[in-house]
Amino acid sequence: MDPIAGIRMDYKMRSLTEADTAADPLEQFGRWWGEAIASNIDEVNAMTLATAGHAGKPSARIVLLKGVKPEGFEFFTNYESSKAVEMAANEYVALVFFWKELQRQVRIEGTVSKTAASVSDEYFNSRPRESRIGAWSSPQSHIISSREMLDERMADSKKKFEGKEDIPRPDFWGGYIVKPLKIEFWQGRPNRLHDRIEYVLENGSWIKRRLAP
Repeated sequence: MDPIAGIRMDYKMRSLTEADTAADPLEQFGRWWGEAIASNIDEVNAMTLATAGHAGKPSARIVLLKGVKPEGFEFFTNYESSKAVEMAANEYVALVFFWKELQRQVRIEGTVSKTAASVSDEYFNSRPRESRIGAWSSPQSHIISSREMLDERMADSKKKFEGKEDIPRPDFWGGYIVKPLKIEFWQGRPNRLHDRIEYVLENGSWIKRRLAP
């Protein structure tokens, strides 16, 4: 047998019942988020973002959650990146959080749209100076000739903004918000009989139900 196939862990930390969970999935996410923060998880806001363009070919990568609002989940990126192109072609996306320290996973499916420019400006201005300059310097997802070319662009941007604290947000960079249509909370349990509580938005109301593992 391939040694990879023998890698396994039995999950025994906690359970999850319908009675344990809130009526609203964003409230439930807030509960779990608080526990994740209290657990000092590294990169607790790291989430997988899955997208697909016109052809339906999926792609996924890790991005960082930067806000949770009543409307959904916020993150920021280059509007000319590969994921941005796919989201412009197909608004349906998925997010996944995996907090192994708590043996928990949250899966989110929904639609994505750009945040208001004011939201993007506010977050951009809160970033470290080097990160703001870096946003101007990187043609994200585009082919470049070398690392040296990227370093040269960064040096040029630093020179451009030398002595200026007010670095404007590039038009090609900003935020997105994922508005959930489905959210699943997964709690690892022994013998792979995991607890899965799913919320589905139907006619403007959240329906909560249990799924088989």
